[in-house]
Amino acid sequence: MAGPNRIDRVERPRLYEQVVERLLDHVIQDRLETGDRLPPERDLADSLGVSRATVAQALVALEVLGVIDVQHGSGAVLRYRPSSAVVLRGLREHADRLPDIVDARSAVETKIAALAAARRTPEDLSAIEHALALMAQDIAGGGRGLEGDELFHAAVTAAAHSSVLARMMTEISGLVRETRIESLSQQGRPERSLESHRTIVDAIRDREPERAARAMAEHIELVSDVAVLRPE
Repeated sequence: MAGPNRIDRVERPRLYEQVVERLLDHVIQDRLETGDRLPPERDLADSLGVSRATVAQALVALEVLGVIDVQHGSGAVLRYRPSSAVVLRGLREHADRLPDIVDARSAVETKIAALAAARRTPEDLSAIEHALALMAQDIAGGGRGLEGDELFHAAVTAAAHSSVLARMMTEISGLVRETRIESLSQQGRPERSLESHRTIVDAIRDREPERAARAMAEHIELVSDVAVLRPE
């Protein structure tokens, strides 16, 4: 006789997921259209009775999924109106694949950093330092340094002069963007990431492959510590 069917445990939605649902309800009820702005973070926290940190995490989740666009000084702007079910499924898929993205970055980008230290040209180094300066300027102005961060990793990849590794990074670029937004939205993370980048640049400038690989591995470990993977 067959045994009883297994009943899966009920998963309780995390608080930021509940906030995401409320925000999507607001979009529908207020008939917001593409290009419309969501209320300020502080107002949302007061209305929903949650902390600003929880609202911020919900907004980051929506940004990762492409539902909103967040610009420093401009707030959150709606990009499109998805259903709650689609977004919540996307959030869980995002959380599930984050560890795999981290593993891929750790394996590929540490090798890229080592090769960059061994093969970089003066022009490569200038491009890396330019990206670093852009990131520093954005962060100094209150931004997250997203564009500079992306340019930095692209410049390091180019300096490795490996078409295969460059193609691999292109293949996972969309997934890496998810971790970039998630990470650089953490409190104090842009500044720490910038310092980590400087350590990588120093090793590449000094042509020390092992040191560059180690610095990149430590950087990936730093930026992989994101709220969505922490237990509540």
